[in-house]
Amino acid sequence: MGSLDVENFVFHGGVPVVNFAKWNGTSSREEKQKIATQLANACQSVGFVYVVNHLLPHDKISEAFAWSERMFGLSQKQKMLAPHPPGHVVHRGYSWPGLEKVSNSMGDEDDPELVQKLRQVSDIKKESYEIGSDNYPEQPNVWLPDHVLPGFRDFMTNFYWDSWENAKMILKAMAIGIGLDDEDYFIRYHSGHENQLRLLHYPPVPAANIENESMTRMSAHSDWGSITMLFQDDCGGLQIENPNKKDDFIAADPLRDAIVLNVGDLLQHWSNGTFSQQQALLLNASN
Repeated sequence: MGSLDVENFVFHGGVPVVNFAKWNGTSSREEKQKIATQLANACQSVGFVYVVNHLLPHDKISEAFAWSERMFGLSQKQKMLAPHPPGHVVHRGYSWPGLEKVSNSMGDEDDPELVQKLRQVSDIKKESYEIGSDNYPEQPNVWLPDHVLPGFRDFMTNFYWDSWENAKMILKAMAIGIGLDDEDYFIRYHSGHENQLRLLHYPPVPAANIENESMTRMSAHSDWGSITMLFQDDCGGLQIENPNKKDDFIAADPLRDAIVLNVGDLLQHWSNGTFSQQQALLLNASN
């Protein structure tokens, strides 16, 4: 893992910020190279980075959060009209509180003893809704009936593909940043259909339960894919592992309209450790 040249970076808290404002159709190769080098250096050294002035405007992000709030505000009976399918193969639709358990342990998911052991660790029973491409039969979408939340499907389908355009820009920058001649190298292995758009809701809990460690929002974990793009609301709580000190976590506080980008397990292995993957956890509590 290399060290980050702090003089060439803006930081938000302890996390580097990369500005894509000059990455567009009229950008010179030199302008793109500067941004790409910053992104690659941040991903190599920290594994997490704020991406600002990307392709998704403020109004689109705000609307996505508004739709998410409306969806989670439905009655449980309504949300269960689009239930997550049984098993751990297909990840689509609504996951109700308690269905999913997050852990950084590696093991056989079919081992009932391991599953039971992991579930003994108490965490907040979050709820989520997973969305993907409608043209990916291996992971068929599970949509709410249109009359339950009119407009939800149309907006989220468009937001999914808008986010993919943003991901392609980032993947291009990562390729350029590590010196690949083909800026589409990573994109050629991502069709856009295998991605997952995930809406998450963490209900309020007493702060004391977090402070005495009887509960956790989300345990320390890494993501398994190539990259994750996270949008935060104003609640905060996200923490990332200090790349220079194991098991020490630093706050990744919300930054307006920024994407929190992190390297996943796949990209770390794919790049033979060139890109660094770090753990994250969620600690925010509300009385």
